[in-house]
Amino acid sequence: MSSSKMVTLKSSDGETFDVEESVALQSQTIKHMIEDDCTDNGIPLPNVTSKILAKVIEYRTKHDGDGDVKDKDFKDWDAEFVKVDQS
Repeated sequence: MSSSKMVTLKSSDGETFDVEESVALQSQTIKHMIEDDCTDNGIPLPNVTSKILAKVIEYRTKHDGDGDVKDKDFKDWDAEFVKVDQS
């Protein structure tokens, strides 16, 4: 388990997600809330369902860090990632 600071995100349908702060900071909106110290009870995301938030977290977690997004492994992973039910 990572020792980095965790942030709780709350979806519009009430699910909570604990994510590493480095992942959450990739969103400018969430970054401003963290900077303003508005994270005590989690960060509400009233326009984002849990299904979408889970996909966003999965994507941002994969792309967090030192990886080169032009790397073939990232391209292959991204190509598979976007194969979702569009409904």
